[in-house]
Amino acid sequence: MTTAAAVRATVTIVGGGFAGAALALHLTRQPGRLPLDVALVEPRPAPGPGLAYSPAEPELLLNVRAKSMSVWADDPGHFASWLTRQPESSGTNAPAEFAPRGLYGRYLAEELAAVSAQPAANGVRVRHFRGEALAAPLQADGRRAIVLADGDELLSHAVVLALGNFPPPPPTGSDLRYLTHPSYHPDPWAPGALAGIGPDDKVLLIGAGLTAVDTLLALRARGHRAPVRVVARHGRWPAAHGPADAPAYPNFYPELAAERTVAGVLRGVRRHLAAAGAQGLDWRPVLDALRPDLGRIWAGWPLAEQARFLRHLAGPWAQARHRVAPSGAAALATLTADGQLVTIHGRAVAIEPAGDELRVELAAPGQPTQWLMARHVMCCTGPLLDYDRLDSPLVRQLRANGCLTPDPLGLGILTDADGALLDPTGQPSAGGLFTLGASRRPAYFESTAVPELRQQAATLAGVLARRFGQEAH
Repeated sequence: MTTAAAVRATVTIVGGGFAGAALALHLTRQPGRLPLDVALVEPRPAPGPGLAYSPAEPELLLNVRAKSMSVWADDPGHFASWLTRQPESSGTNAPAEFAPRGLYGRYLAEELAAVSAQPAANGVRVRHFRGEALAAPLQADGRRAIVLADGDELLSHAVVLALGNFPPPPPTGSDLRYLTHPSYHPDPWAPGALAGIGPDDKVLLIGAGLTAVDTLLALRARGHRAPVRVVARHGRWPAAHGPADAPAYPNFYPELAAERTVAGVLRGVRRHLAAAGAQGLDWRPVLDALRPDLGRIWAGWPLAEQARFLRHLAGPWAQARHRVAPSGAAALATLTADGQLVTIHGRAVAIEPAGDELRVELAAPGQPTQWLMARHVMCCTGPLLDYDRLDSPLVRQLRANGCLTPDPLGLGILTDADGALLDPTGQPSAGGLFTLGASRRPAYFESTAVPELRQQAATLAGVLARRFGQEAH
């Protein structure tokens, strides 16, 4: 007779980038016995690095200091300690304050490899399934069958969507012929996206966020020397990180906790920015003081206020909040001073094929539209977040079956407090569907950086452990 202790559950995590890897890792450290098999579905050869942490170019750096990049929520210095033991930090080379993205990807891959080699102390077994999940139909017994592109099926007691970010949507109008033009690059992170760009080719980037910074640095590392024009709605690049030893600013969330309008919160933040300035303090620690409470501030606004923030302040907030490493900011300044980088305040309103090149129509505030020619146009506007528009086979199937409900602001997926997907009636979907990562922006708004995602992973791991685990001894 099979005992309860021998019964094992299967949790399938769809997506092996940071969020999915962090969840698998945190499951292996849950207390007590956890008779759980974790199936990590990821098409890349090794899970962990994902798209964000796969680049090999050493010039592409993390946008957060190493001391804050541990994958473990309860051990924030883990990555910084790991760095000190790497060949890159040997001899007189001190560990990098802002480590290369590829090095961080190696860290994640090593952490996963260690827990995949044998069962964890708590009984959790992690296995990588290389492939793409196409559907997750509900079975008669309440489980879900994760259908992979190669025809295999993984019967699962719970499914976690850790899908990460999707490529940007088309940046302009109704004439979409440019989407199939070889000179248009819809996703700068796609493998080989920069391979066909010659050193003297005219390049135009749409968007001036962190993706555009990485694209510029990667082009420079490849020897690109022609001027690069960048079109940005606000005409601003991300702010640089301040000094690591800048004094912390005291948290002032209690003053904002009762505010239910964007204007009210903004007034409170401006008061403290002015107070910090009067003391000679930098503005960055003022914003950073609210980081633990940003989700609560966002959740405290009604839907209309959240929409108002997205219309008027999301761009400036991203520029101030999501910062670039000082070396990246210095590179932008140098490229601008040398005339290799031209930033245009405006937006692309049309893109048309013109032989081997593309014609881009730009609209700038208070100015007539103008046309620019470029040999390559790269879309760096940020990921598509609207799950109503995503064309992923798995998302389409879950959406059509009423298991996945996109949020009304087009930010991600509606969930309960545990990250369980909600059906159109607001109830958790059958079959144990969960999500974490960028898809949870409707709940937190800030749901992309490592410190937030590792905490989501730790919390969800606890939820799953309570559902499938045995009592800790």
